[in-house]
Amino acid sequence: MPSFFGLPHQAPHERVLIAADEASGLRTLIAVHNTARGPGFGGCRVWAYENDLAAHHDALRLSQGMSYKNALANLPFGGGKAVIVKPKGEFNREQLFAAFARAVDSLQGAYITAEDVGTTTADMRVVQRHTKYVSGIPREGAFGGDPSPKTAWGVFVSVQAGAKAVLGRSDLQGLTVAIQGLGAVGWHLAEFLHQAGAKLTVADIDPGKTAKAQAQFGATVVGVDQILAAPVDVLAPCALGASLNATTIPTLQAKLVCGAANNQLALPSDGNLLADRGIAYLPDYLVNAGGIISVAREYRGEGEEQAVMAEVSRIAERVTELLARIKVSGRTPAAEADAWAQSLLVRA
Repeated sequence: MPSFFGLPHQAPHERVLIAADEASGLRTLIAVHNTARGPGFGGCRVWAYENDLAAHHDALRLSQGMSYKNALANLPFGGGKAVIVKPKGEFNREQLFAAFARAVDSLQGAYITAEDVGTTTADMRVVQRHTKYVSGIPREGAFGGDPSPKTAWGVFVSVQAGAKAVLGRSDLQGLTVAIQGLGAVGWHLAEFLHQAGAKLTVADIDPGKTAKAQAQFGATVVGVDQILAAPVDVLAPCALGASLNATTIPTLQAKLVCGAANNQLALPSDGNLLADRGIAYLPDYLVNAGGIISVAREYRGEGEEQAVMAEVSRIAERVTELLARIKVSGRTPAAEADAWAQSLLVRA
């Protein structure tokens, strides 16, 4: 039975704010999972959820993932995440995000927001007018802005590290990669992989994006219902979560899963299903930390492009360490990464 206070078999979240604003149509949940390392830091997602409970569960899962992500990235922040239930019909984005900003501000710094699925730098500029607890905003002459290229770079270097350790590949020339979702991160990842010589298979709900990938990268286009089972070396889920589950995992042909989507496993036990099939899974919160590294450094005023890119590149070292750890522990990559992150929270 799901708990309103936290995820099954996990300690309860520290705080979950439920806020609504009739004038703007705002309905938001801001989940603060753990602040042992510092304030909860994570993006704001706008999505048309099936119901309010689905939005609540998504906020809980995403915020826990942010605790683990920030811990493994050695950032001085805890885990937090906001979801906004997308209003039906036409709505005023400026009014919506102004109301959201007031909800963020009411937490007095316990949560810091940024971009995520369904939000933009323009939205964050609106938020900035009403609260200081926001990041991911372009600034003239200073580091900052859209973190999606950094997220994609972290996934790219993780594919490199995983391909070397799991597939014995010294480079990505000719490596076949299936990318599920060509949003901001998925598209940048496709660019990086293409430049490295990988052969791409892509799928997206927007046929314009797949046509562009076919023209620009020579990508093979398949349906969104076919991409997970594509006959490739690497699968990169870059759409929404829970794509890896008891139904889809038996159809996978890739030997390595490494993508940007949050919460790729529908259930924790799905990590065991992947391991049983001999598929190496690199946990999403380990490999997709480039974005939070970027906005965290921007927020602290520490950002500088070359230094941040170097920090994001070190995600590959943690991938290599994780794959070394599982040889000692005997755990699956998912279970080992969870244990590793939890130990860092306890130590903090």
